[in-house]
Amino acid sequence: MQAISLLGNPRAPQYAGVMTNSPERLFLSAPRALPEDIASVVAAMESGWLAPVGPELAGFEADMAAFLGVQHAVALSSGTAALHLGLKYLGVQPGDYVLVPTLTFGATAFAVTYVGAIPVFIDVEHESWNLDPVLVSAATESLRAAGHRVSAVIPVDLYGSPCNYSELVRVCASLDLPILEDAAEGLGASFGDSMLGTFGRAGVLSFNGNKLITTTGGGMLVTNDGDFAARARHWSTQSRENFPWYEHEEIGYNYRMSNVLAALGRSQLRRVPSEVDARRATREFYRTLFADLSGVEIQSDPSWGRSNAWLSVARFDPAIYPDAPTLIREFLETHNIESRPVWKPMHQQPVFRSNPTFLTGVADSIFLDGLCLPSGTGLAASDIERIAALVIQCLKS
Repeated sequence: MQAISLLGNPRAPQYAGVMTNSPERLFLSAPRALPEDIASVVAAMESGWLAPVGPELAGFEADMAAFLGVQHAVALSSGTAALHLGLKYLGVQPGDYVLVPTLTFGATAFAVTYVGAIPVFIDVEHESWNLDPVLVSAATESLRAAGHRVSAVIPVDLYGSPCNYSELVRVCASLDLPILEDAAEGLGASFGDSMLGTFGRAGVLSFNGNKLITTTGGGMLVTNDGDFAARARHWSTQSRENFPWYEHEEIGYNYRMSNVLAALGRSQLRRVPSEVDARRATREFYRTLFADLSGVEIQSDPSWGRSNAWLSVARFDPAIYPDAPTLIREFLETHNIESRPVWKPMHQQPVFRSNPTFLTGVADSIFLDGLCLPSGTGLAASDIERIAALVIQCLKS
C-alpha cells in the first residue's frame, strides 16, 4: 500500500521546527548542542576550572533555583543519585516501604532499593497517567495496619505531565507521608502556577541525553530546605569533613556534577521555555495529523496543569487496532525511525515480581496500547508529517 501523504495538510498548525528533510535516523528524543552551548563548554574549559567544582556549577545551581522558584539546588551526576540522597535524607530505612507509581522508568524504584527499602507499586489515574491519590491513601492505611513502616512516596511526573498535587499533597499530609518528587521528565512543566520539581520535601531533575535539556548525563536535587540541600551536597562529595586530610564521619558518594558539564546545562537552561513550546507544538501537530482517525488519541494536558510534552504519546484502541503499538514500532524501524513502548509497569518487571502492589489495571492498559513517537525539538515539520503518514499507512494496511 502507498503511504498516505500528509504533506501540505491545510489543517496542520504552524510548526517552528527545522524545515529540512533528512535521510538520517529519526530518534525518539535526540539531544541538541547549539553554538552557544558549545561556546559555554569551551569557555568553561579555557577558564581552567576542569576540577569537579567551579563557578559554572555554582551558577547552574543558582540559575535553576531561580527558574523553579526554590531556595536551593544541588547538581549531581544523575537523577537517580538525587533520588538516592533524597531518600537517605528522609530517613528511609532498610525494610521500610516506599510508594512508587508502577508506570515509571526503573530508576524511580531502583533508588528505593539502594537504601534497603521495598518499593510498593501503586497504579495511576486516567487523566495524567500519574500516581492515584486514592490508592496512595488506601495502600498506606492497609500497609500500616499490617504493621509495616511506610516512610515516603515518590510521585513521578510521567512524560512531563503533572501529578494531581492538590489532592496528593492533601492526602500525604493527612498520612504524615513525606513526598520526594521525581520530576526527571518534567522540567518546564507546571501544576497551577508552580513549576514541577517544587512539591514535597525535595524534587529531582534529570539531564540525561534524552531529556528536555541535557548535560550528557546528570541530575539535580532542588528544595526549600537548607539542611536538606547541605546534607545532599556533603554526601555527594564523599562526605569529606573540613580537615587538611581526608576525614570521613559517615559514608559518602561520588555524585557531584562537574563544572564543565554544568556549563552545558546552564546554557541550555536559558531556552527551556522555547524547548517546551517546541515540544508542545510537536504534540499538537501529531494530534492534528491523526484527527480524522477514530481510536487514536494523543496524550493531553490534565485539567490541573501544563505538560512540557517531553514525549508525544499516542494510544490506539485495541478493539480497532489490535497490537498497533508493536506493529507501528516495527514498521517505523524499517524506515529508520525510532519509537518506543510506554514504560513497562514496574509490577510486570521480573526483578520486582514479588513486590507489594495496589493495582486497578490503568497502567497495564496504557502499556498495552501506548506508543511514544519521535518528539525531539530538532525534528522538521516534514519529519513529523512523514512519521504520521507512516503510522496511518501501517494502521490501514
